[in-house]
Amino acid sequence: MTKNTGRLALLFTLVGLIASIAAAYVHYHVLRDPGYTSFCDVNTTFSCTEVYQSRFGTFAGVPVALIGVLYFVVTTLLVVGGLRSTSPARDHMPSYLFALSTIGLAVVFYLGYASFFVLKAVCLICLATYVGVIGLFITTGSASDVPMTRLPRLAAGDLGRLRRNPLALGVAVFAIAMAGAAVALFPHAGVGSTVSAAAATTPPLASSEESAFEHWFSEQPRAALDVPRGEAKVLVVKFNDYQCPPCRHAYETYKSIYEKYASEHPGAVKLVYLDYPLDSSCNDNVLGGGPHPSACDAAVAVRLAEEKGKKPEMQQWLFDNQPSLSGASIREALKEIANVTNFDARYPEVIKLVKADIARGHQLGVHATPTFFIDGVRIEGALQPQYFDAAIAYELDHAKSGK
Repeated sequence: MTKNTGRLALLFTLVGLIASIAAAYVHYHVLRDPGYTSFCDVNTTFSCTEVYQSRFGTFAGVPVALIGVLYFVVTTLLVVGGLRSTSPARDHMPSYLFALSTIGLAVVFYLGYASFFVLKAVCLICLATYVGVIGLFITTGSASDVPMTRLPRLAAGDLGRLRRNPLALGVAVFAIAMAGAAVALFPHAGVGSTVSAAAATTPPLASSEESAFEHWFSEQPRAALDVPRGEAKVLVVKFNDYQCPPCRHAYETYKSIYEKYASEHPGAVKLVYLDYPLDSSCNDNVLGGGPHPSACDAAVAVRLAEEKGKKPEMQQWLFDNQPSLSGASIREALKEIANVTNFDARYPEVIKLVKADIARGHQLGVHATPTFFIDGVRIEGALQPQYFDAAIAYELDHAKSGK
């Protein structure tokens, strides 16, 4: 491997490695903290969370980001070995790297297709890993001069030499051990559902922060929502999509806040879910299929479960199983949870109610989920739990004082 080829290959592997580590960091926090918003969650189109929480975010239960870290650790070690080694294996490194980058390129094409055409959501960090793989493929492809058919035999010989090199063997064993530990310690999907209790212990806002927030909140315009509040002092309306990862985050994060007010101020705070599935099968405001192809089915399933008194159970199941939702799985879960067996027969009737919510959302300018209205004050996305709690407390205080 020439120095110029090696240095260029090293640049691309390091780009991919840094991006993969960043992706693993974000994915870890997405799973650990439902209220976490990463720097690459720009909107519903450019959203790392949307991609990581999808079925394409893991492979055989292992986050794709961790697989990417391992891949680029291996390619980095091979590049460094090719630059520093004096053994015959040095000449084989471009071919090994080209073979690995070819596999990586196939994975990039698959994930890129899933991102752009299935999810219709783009992970900006993932794009950096794509650059690393493509750059490595081009760089090593021009330097590889060993036929692919000879690589297995050459690799067997080079691995034999590796076993006789204590330093190289130690590095390899350490890398494997670290990879295993990372997979074992990484939280799995569903861990976030246990975080709602932790949200209750979130440190309260400082008086200056609370005052500044209340001033901002009081200055916001208020939309008129034709939603009955009954005897409630505060009305919280959430335009929701059961296949939307940020909606799940908000659901889990705010759960303890709703429970607190239900306990301390029974009946004072009312939460109303309105459907806004980002699925063009029922939402004409979404183009190209929409990023959530099972969201309309999920909305209908919740309404049917509500008729049997099983709405909370159905909502929880949908959010817990969000990455693997499909029409078939939703129908099966609805049957098990609420004993509803006539989903398809009821669908034309119930989907009209979902579309009525969508039309209401469209009139209010809703185009992304979740979108909250707290006594008419529009909150697009989700507030940090301290601020969401402060908004409800502010409205409740003003309702009591008659202001």
